[in-house]
Amino acid sequence: MKTIRLDSLDYERIRQVAAIKSMEVQALCEIAQLVGAAAELDTALSEILQILHDTMHMERATLFMLDATGKRLTIKASYGMTEQEKKRGIYRLDEGVCGKIFRSRFPFVVPDITSEPLFLNRTQSRSGITRDRIAFIGVPVILRDDPVGVLTVDRIFESKISFEEDVQFITVVATLIAQFLELDKTLKLKEEMLVEENRSLKAELNQRYNRHNIIGQSKVMNEVFRLIDRVAPSAATALLLGESGTGKELVARAIHQASPRADCPFIKVNCAALPEHLLESELLGHEKGAFTGATSFKQGKFELADHGTFFLDEVGELPLNLQAKLLRVLQEKQFERLGGNRTIAVDVRIIAATNVDLAAAASRGNFRADLYYRLNVIPVMLPPLRERREDIPLLIDFFLRESNERNKRHLRLSREIVDFLKDYSWPGNVRELQNLVERLVIMTVGDWVKISDFPSYMLTEPQTEAQAADLTLAPASEPASAQPLAPARPPTSLSAMERELVESTLIRNGWVQARAARELGLTQRQIGYRIKKYGITEHK
Repeated sequence: MKTIRLDSLDYERIRQVAAIKSMEVQALCEIAQLVGAAAELDTALSEILQILHDTMHMERATLFMLDATGKRLTIKASYGMTEQEKKRGIYRLDEGVCGKIFRSRFPFVVPDITSEPLFLNRTQSRSGITRDRIAFIGVPVILRDDPVGVLTVDRIFESKISFEEDVQFITVVATLIAQFLELDKTLKLKEEMLVEENRSLKAELNQRYNRHNIIGQSKVMNEVFRLIDRVAPSAATALLLGESGTGKELVARAIHQASPRADCPFIKVNCAALPEHLLESELLGHEKGAFTGATSFKQGKFELADHGTFFLDEVGELPLNLQAKLLRVLQEKQFERLGGNRTIAVDVRIIAATNVDLAAAASRGNFRADLYYRLNVIPVMLPPLRERREDIPLLIDFFLRESNERNKRHLRLSREIVDFLKDYSWPGNVRELQNLVERLVIMTVGDWVKISDFPSYMLTEPQTEAQAADLTLAPASEPASAQPLAPARPPTSLSAMERELVESTLIRNGWVQARAARELGLTQRQIGYRIKKYGITEHK
């Protein structure tokens, strides 16, 4: 058997090759680990080039890519260059070493850049290197058989390094970069598809369930939407009728936004929220010194709403002496500020809202009949929530998503809970539903709502005649799981009953204390005392 003897030079060569291969494997492993960061393409490419420098001791690494025109190569990522140097690195496809590599699709090696006429050194980034000879290696980046870029590195000339081995290694890296580019392209395409799908779904949902920023698909709500579309283009006065909490302000805003006045102000005044002596100043404004405390001039809301829409909420609570002044504004579009004698003319579209039967109030003398007829040009009746039960799941979903996001929760409602809410009478209408969802999101323990999480007044609601009949006719053999939800025990004390009565009345009257007090037969002072006594707060 013949023995092969290796001298010291052979051993050194084997050691060098092994060391280089080890560095290459390490570099490729580190690059492969960046696949998870491919969604941030620019960061991933920069880190790949840094690995070439740190692991393979390559002085400079640059990735050139086709620009948007498809006629030039520009620097997409680099290591060892300043921003100014990167901006200078622009090559046409018919010039320089990079152009030659791109067109030919073959690697190119420049053993000494100082002696190669094709090497343009346009970036002027090698002035800091003091060694005599710099080698330049470039390989094409091929994606789906087409060149998309050029990967280049610098090597300080050393006779122990084989350019052939460097070319093979850098070609493998270029192939990995091409895979990163392909993955990034796929991710962006999927993202664009998801964005477009989301946009289409939103448009479809808006069209079906959210016309005029109002959620609803029931027959009665479609009739409201039809009236909004008919009323909005005109300048006619509209009167919004319906129970408290049915969304009269939303409808008023929808009419304004769909009207030619949409770019002008939308001004709201709640006639039940201010004392009489302040309400007139709020509506008409006042001059300095008009009354005690009028230390400066103030524009009224009518004036601020000029060329826009003025929304008078709870107009049924307007005092009689102000009704005459409102009638003048409606008829003549003119008024004087308190303490002033200059007549001010305004161009204002009036929308009023009330849950009071104004016709009955006019017949009793509590509301001016002429003002009622002037306001009631186009009446729009808003249905209570119990008459549009098919909209309840849509409203629950909308309020739940908003409240979950606002409160950093992930609360969910089972189908049984939604069915329970659909059967509830909702005396406070949509406002009560919104407040309930907010309360559940804040107070519920865990991610699922249980029947015990509801306020007791909802569980002890009197049964309708139909519900009572259903219970009477239920077969005796019906399993316990199919029985109606057991109501919670009623309050055990008179104070608890009184608290729930006050709170439910406030909800029903939109938290307007004056109206709730009238319904309960109390004075405002008495209801204020009970609100403070029981710590009742408005659910927002």
